[in-house]
Amino acid sequence: MCTLFTPTQRTPWVKKNLGVDLPVGYPDETYPGYAAPLVVKSHRSGRVASGLARFGLVPAWAKDDKISRYTYNARSETAAEKPSYRAAWRQRQFGLVLVDDFYEPSYESGKAVRWRIQLDSGDPFGIACLWDRWQEPDTGAWVVSFSMLTVNADEHPVMRQFHKPGDEKRTPVIIAPHLHDTWLSADTEQATRLLTWSHMPELVAMPAPLIRPSNQRHDLSRSAGAIP
Repeated sequence: MCTLFTPTQRTPWVKKNLGVDLPVGYPDETYPGYAAPLVVKSHRSGRVASGLARFGLVPAWAKDDKISRYTYNARSETAAEKPSYRAAWRQRQFGLVLVDDFYEPSYESGKAVRWRIQLDSGDPFGIACLWDRWQEPDTGAWVVSFSMLTVNADEHPVMRQFHKPGDEKRTPVIIAPHLHDTWLSADTEQATRLLTWSHMPELVAMPAPLIRPSNQRHDLSRSAGAIP
């Protein structure tokens, strides 16, 4: 499961590949509950937009946001059925979270060692996700949140080395740049076909030192207006 990534700040790449500007006000590293740049597309107007969203999906029906502690990754095989994700799936709320890299634990040494995973090209990339809007009961503020979609990676040349021995290997689904619009515009059948690592760009991985996470949280209620 991916619990930490570096949201990209490389505006020229985002503008060239997705035609939008990055939002502002997100941390250098994103953990569950933190903000990151999310790109979505309106199925009515066709407009592509980018805004801040919280890592850890809070479904519209939730009474509070505690569920987001468990919904930062969604198994693509069951997303259409699980209560937390099925409404977003049916409504085709497919997004891309824009990152420079993400982190996973390697147990090759016998203990967990953090490794960084990025594209061999060094470019930023978009990870497939589901997103939803939730209204905070006390304040009425709208919060946009997302969950990364993952697939089995037992045979992936890079991702099969992570997580505990004996555990199923998983990877977030990286959408190749030429498929960005296809993913954002997809119906559920098309989306299912795209949820595979076979089209993902080549990855590289390397040990990475642990960085103390920021304690600062970001006000995500202001990001909702950016999402069509």
